Amino acid sequence: QVRLVESGGGLVQAGGSLRLSCAASGRTLGPYYMGWFRQAPGKEREFVVGTSWSGVPTYYADAVKGRFTISRDNAKNTFYLHMNSLKPDDTAVYYCAAGRRQPLTIATIDSWGQGTQVTVSS
Repeated sequence: QVRLVESGGGLVQAGGSLRLSCAASGRTLGPYYMGWFRQAPGKEREFVVGTSWSGVPTYYADAVKGRFTISRDNAKNTFYLHMNSLKPDDTAVYYCAAGRRQPLTIATIDSWGQGTQVTVSS
């Protein structure tokens, strides 16, 4: 089992940037794909981005392509979500996730982070 602890998030104006962090721990992390999902009020949880510990392949949701970037620090077992050009529609609780299949889907996620709120004001 992979344990995920998130940090980051907060309130930002439209056009601004934020960075989320996800620290992973567990006996064996290599077989897992890592990523981020988000859930806006009144909406279903949706995929944002997924990648491997090698960085290949990486998949982005169309809604965030060109604005969000996932990076990793393998020495720290930590993933980051760099969010630029934020829009009010990006307001959601963001969840770090780990699963054994790519692309990541809600049905195949093994572990979830606790979630962190991102609010983008207009």
